[in-house]
Amino acid sequence: MHALKLPAAKAKARKALLKKPLGKRWPIAAWLALLPMVLTVVFAYLGTMIWTARVSLSHSRTFPSGDFAGVTQYVRLFYNDRWLLSLQNIVIYGVCFIVACMVIGLLLLAIFIDQRVVAEGVLRTVFLYPYAMSFLATGLVWQWILNPEFGAQAVLHKLGFVHARFDWIVDQDWVIYTIVIATVWQASGLVMALLLAGLRGIDDELWKAARVDGIPRWRVYMSIVVPMLGPSISTAFVLLFVMVVKLYDAVVAMTQGGPGTASEVPAKFIMDYLFGRANLGLASAASIVLLATVLAILAPFFYARSRAALREEVC
Repeated sequence: MHALKLPAAKAKARKALLKKPLGKRWPIAAWLALLPMVLTVVFAYLGTMIWTARVSLSHSRTFPSGDFAGVTQYVRLFYNDRWLLSLQNIVIYGVCFIVACMVIGLLLLAIFIDQRVVAEGVLRTVFLYPYAMSFLATGLVWQWILNPEFGAQAVLHKLGFVHARFDWIVDQDWVIYTIVIATVWQASGLVMALLLAGLRGIDDELWKAARVDGIPRWRVYMSIVVPMLGPSISTAFVLLFVMVVKLYDAVVAMTQGGPGTASEVPAKFIMDYLFGRANLGLASAASIVLLATVLAILAPFFYARSRAALREEVC
């Protein structure tokens, strides 16, 4: 009976709070504490977005200009083969990176450690340590490992496998996958930490009931545990997606966008046209397109999460 009354009491208290004037719900001290962050969001984020959008509608080169060019820069952008290739690469990279991180982070790391293995603390540290490194350092390390002259391929040749080939980093068709390998190695530990925290939050009574009913452990994970990890998985997805959009350091460290432009990505395209080619208008147009793509993907995701949270509160 008390369990049934609790949600109703909670909803009633929430409605009473919302009816109060805003000044009573949020004291002056709270508003003052939020003021620096509000100013940062308004000027440093929204302000720069609006300024970038304005510059993208001009013929700006080295410096911003006040003229108006309409959508000329956007038309030029989508006639630019290098930009189209960068979009293709980031889609391939993003799918492979997110899927690999989720699979390795959940199945091979989080679930493995959740079995209460020996030296669990050491393993957690070892798996999470790569994430503490910068993508630049990761890129340099993997550039050495994948170098066909003195890396993994050279080691295989010395071991007698003279016909073995692992020269993906200089192959235009495979170079983007070398970047996937390096960044998955770095980011899988983060996914492990997030999902392991979710696994440790699951009641032990669930496992006891499954053992009593004779349900295989893998079936419990697939049918019960993984759906219960929805919030942790969605958080990991958002963080990985942000890493995909920001991909720049690893590409510069490993390939410089090469061979040729085979591993070009949007962030590198923007930086090259902004600083290397002094084309501020085109770089700004590329930035706005990238921002619009991110918002188009993440906005429905966050909307669905907020609706689900609201339904849970109502129920």
